[in-house]
Amino acid sequence: MIKKMVLNSAIVAATLMPIAALAQSPDAAYCSALAAKYDQYLDMSSKGGRQPQSLETRVAVEKCKAGDTSGIAGIEKALKDAKIDLPSRG
Repeated sequence: MIKKMVLNSAIVAATLMPIAALAQSPDAAYCSALAAKYDQYLDMSSKGGRQPQSLETRVAVEKCKAGDTSGIAGIEKALKDAKIDLPSRG
């Protein structure tokens, strides 16, 4: 009985995940684009990183990657400070 409930829950979750991805808000998509741009140009763990990461900016990036759009302002500031163009918001 419990196995069947767990299996049903897993099936429902797997079915809804693609729907959630399609329903991503414009802010969430922008947040993801900011995080990707930050990782590409400023993440010191990558070859192309150009400046040290602040803890505040790293937290903002992780928030965006987790779908929390409250990280937008922090990543925008880091990219602007580095004179890197922001991604399109639309």
